Amino acid sequence: MAFVLDASVTAAWLLPDEESLLAEYVQDLLVRHHAAVPAVWWFEVRNTLLVAERRKHLSEDQTHFIQDSLASLPIVFDREPDERGLMEIARRNGLTVYDASYVELARRLALPLATLDKAMARAALKEQVDLVLNINP
Repeated sequence: MAFVLDASVTAAWLLPDEESLLAEYVQDLLVRHHAAVPAVWWFEVRNTLLVAERRKHLSEDQTHFIQDSLASLPIVFDREPDERGLMEIARRNGLTVYDASYVELARRLALPLATLDKAMARAALKEQVDLVLNINP
């Protein structure tokens, strides 16, 4: 099952002080399936890594290792959102355009969304987008 991966899930498996059963489940899914992400995911993940460095949660070497590891994952970048649909999702659900880009991508590709963001999850369900759920807690 392919799915749309959000930065909150990615951060939960990358950062040493974050733990999430859903994030671990999604990481395991990437062994057998690919994930789609909007272009903003790349920037969000790198910003998360940089903030973790500044807070002394990661070293620069650890960040480089993580970036190399991410590059080897079956992640497909989508760089052409449906702009009108994206804006409508953001407006209807009170989301930022960044968060709405994940919901729009999942809706357009008819894929479930993996997110830890509660507002994004609510919006996805409202937009008739399935969520990736940890079925093996």
